[in-house]
Parts: sequence; structure tokens; C-alpha cells
Amino acid sequence: MQRRTFITLLGSAASWPLVAQAQQPDRVPRVSVLNGVGPDDTEAQARQGAFVEAFEKLGWIHGHNVRIDVHWGEGNATTLAKHVAELASLAPDVILVTGQAVEQMLKSTQAVPIVFVIVPDPVGAGIVESLSRPGGNATGFMQFEYSLCAKWLELLKQIAPETKRVAVLRDPAAAAGIGQFAVIQSVAPSVGVEVSPINLRDAGIERTIANFARAPIAASF
Repeated sequence: MQRRTFITLLGSAASWPLVAQAQQPDRVPRVSVLNGVGPDDTEAQARQGAFVEAFEKLGWIHGHNVRIDVHWGEGNATTLAKHVAELASLAPDVILVTGQAVEQMLKSTQAVPIVFVIVPDPVGAGIVESLSRPGGNATGFMQFEYSLCAKWLELLKQIAPETKRVAVLRDPAAAAGIGQFAVIQSVAPSVGVEVSPINLRDAGIERTIANFARAPIAASF
């Protein structure tokens, strides 16, 4: 499905009501939102608020001429899978998905249009065919390119030229983090530094960081 189709679906405040009413007079368009994290995540709540506010500016009011269902994955694989299955069975008009949950959503439905956000390297992950021509039933916004991770290390080296060792704080359970560290690790020899991963889920992370900080000429990010 072309990107323009999704933009028309989400942004045309004039045509959608006419089409919906012509086909099913009593039916209200349904938009489902799937967040990978929980409702206590302040950033996710802010994004959700901005989304609803933008819809209202376009004339779409929840409970009036559109229904917006919000689902929270709670950062739990079981909970997320439950919501994915539920959304696939409900078949809303469009699904907005944040983070890597889009991969599971795509496995559950190839018919419902999916718009994704906060997804790194959607082409490399196989979510879309290309950035210019997504194909399939998904399109959206890329979070960043993995090549930028190499720039982080290069910038750090420019700021502190004498740095020889760098600690990388990462979550090994996050697919994006694995890709980021791989790029950082690949460019490290060219800038003359040694990188050491530190697991954010490690119970002894404070001790690990303290031990690293005691070593001379160290930096972290």
C-alpha cells in the first residue's frame, strides 16, 4: 500500500466522513493505537496526547465522529501478543503502532493499514520494502538510521581526543540496541577506541560503571 493512501486515510477530514456515511451510515471510523510500553510511561502519554490533539485539529473528535482505542503492551511480550491478536480480530480502519510491536502486528494482519512510529531501520527489519515505496500494508516514520550511531563515537572522540576506552550503556533485550552497538563496535577501531557494553538490566550496574570509571581515560554514553 502506498504512503499516500495512509496519509489520505489519517489526514483527510473532509472525505472520510462522506465515504463512511455512504457505505455505513451508522458506523464511526475506528482507529486503534498500540503502544509497546505501559500507560505510566510519561513520554508515551505525551505522544498519545499530541496524537489526539492533532486529530481534533483536523476535526476528528473521539466519541463523536471517530473512535480511538488505545492499547498498552506494558513492555510485556505476553500482554503485547494479546493486544496484537485482539486488534487483528477487530479489524479497525487503521492501526497506529509504536516501536517494534509493528513486526508482530504485521504477522497478524496484512489487510488493515498500519502506520508505525519510533521504529529504527524499518527496511533492514523487513517491515517495508523501501522508504520511498513501503509496499504491503504498512508505512510510517523511521526513528533514526543506524549509521548515525557511528557519528556518536566520532563526535565523542572529537570532544575528548585522548579517550581510549568507551562504555556503552545498552539494553541487550532491545533489538534496536543490538543494532546500535554493532555499528559502534564496528567503527571503534577506526577512531582508536575500545568499547565495552554495560547491561542496563544488570543488577550490579552501579558497581560495573564505578569499576569502569576508575580506569584512566574513560568515557561513556
